[in-house]
Amino acid sequence: MKILIMGPPGAGKGTIAEMLQENFDVVHLSSGDILRDAIKENNPLGMKAKAFMEKGVLVPDEIIIEIMKEKINADAFVLDGFPRNLVQVKKLEDADIKIDIVLNLQVSEETVISRISGRRICAQCGKIYHLKNMPPKKEDICDVCNGKLYQREDDKPQTIKERLNTYREQTEELVKYYDEKNILENIDAGGNKETTYDKITGLEWLKKRKYKSKAGL
Repeated sequence: MKILIMGPPGAGKGTIAEMLQENFDVVHLSSGDILRDAIKENNPLGMKAKAFMEKGVLVPDEIIIEIMKEKINADAFVLDGFPRNLVQVKKLEDADIKIDIVLNLQVSEETVISRISGRRICAQCGKIYHLKNMPPKKEDICDVCNGKLYQREDDKPQTIKERLNTYREQTEELVKYYDEKNILENIDAGGNKETTYDKITGLEWLKKRKYKSKAGL
């Protein structure tokens, strides 16, 4: 079962992918997490990627492909944030990695900005908070380790708008590509994560898979 989750920043791709990983026999592969790990490790490719990420633009194909290609080695996975354009898709297909189904999470720009701009991260342990939906007990202080919370550069409103523009220009072409291959499912992701997840697990395609849900679905 090889799933690709698409959608603009803030659509909930990572959250839904983690829920699928928790309940089904799949591995969550997040390009964002993999890139950030490469940066923390001072990986040369990761440091090159950092400059693009801070500007809110997509990391060049040659960088992200090199970082990702060794990670996609499971028989069942959920890809989150990769591939983002047809060049990356072709690289996957050339490596004989075929996507079974594409979940296209759809959400309004207003919702995206609200979700992302309220996000805060602990500089010490990495725990994620949201000023509205999941605030810390003490302002700007992590509940777990008392570390200082910060806002990532690419989570600021102006950068979010640039990220959305980049998404529309470079990524939405994949919607047409996968739709023509009859493997695209559009999912309204404007509600909470539970509602979105229920819509996905209710798809006939998923019900027919031989991979059994750990929850017994």
